[in-house]
Amino acid sequence: MKRHGVKRFRLPSKWHLVLLPMSVVTVLPFVWMILSSVMTQGELNRFPPPFWPEGIDLGGYRTVLNGSNFPRWFLNSVIVSGAIVLAQLALCSLAGYAFARIRFTGSRITLVLVIATALIPFQLTVIPTFLIFNKVGLTDTLGALIVPQLSSAVGIFLMTSFFQSFPRELEEAARIDGCSRYGVFFKVVLPVARPALAALAVITFITAWNDLFWPVVAINSDANYTVQVGLTSFQGQHRADWPAIMAGTVLTTLPVLGVFLFGQRRFVQALTGAVKG
Repeated sequence: MKRHGVKRFRLPSKWHLVLLPMSVVTVLPFVWMILSSVMTQGELNRFPPPFWPEGIDLGGYRTVLNGSNFPRWFLNSVIVSGAIVLAQLALCSLAGYAFARIRFTGSRITLVLVIATALIPFQLTVIPTFLIFNKVGLTDTLGALIVPQLSSAVGIFLMTSFFQSFPRELEEAARIDGCSRYGVFFKVVLPVARPALAALAVITFITAWNDLFWPVVAINSDANYTVQVGLTSFQGQHRADWPAIMAGTVLTTLPVLGVFLFGQRRFVQALTGAVKG
């Protein structure tokens, strides 16, 4: 006879024994970052520094929020990252659908060349890019941070791979019902492509939010700094305000963590090639 309401105790699998230490190692730096953000300068200057603070000191957060232009830097990062995400969702999805469904002369070679540009380090093109932007008057503006990332080879490749796995029968049925190619794309294909779009949005946002090299080159004025550039202002040549640096890092990490947690399910779906209606 079966006993109802009795829960069976399951022993953890061998994979749990492997993943648990890895999880601790992964989470430990974040825990240390949060704890060190409420330490004093004296505690952080000790060697070795204490793991647990003697008391909660919010001086670093006060310095970041009240003693600097951090709120403006945060807003700049939101504007730049948001604009880049929207642009890549639009342009990469259109380009990916064109490469996946439209056959034109040299389409395969063009796709290979586009993907090959991902192998070119940005550091090799930073000088001509800066000269062009300086010539058109975009340097030291937020536009200088947005324009170079309006599209990406990784985004086009991701969307092309997803659309190639999309069943053609749904598109053909919509064309028979009288939909144009644009109607099929916007009404049939894009709603099903939410996992790929979410994955592209997460990757793009994290990349744009954490970018430091190009903003340091293109931006000169404090009012146009992003959070990554702004955090460097707390570290001088001879002294670093570590509580402020850690507090700013905590505030800077929260949006990235929130975006990933919000889109992680669809992110995994896109990477595994799942197609759901």
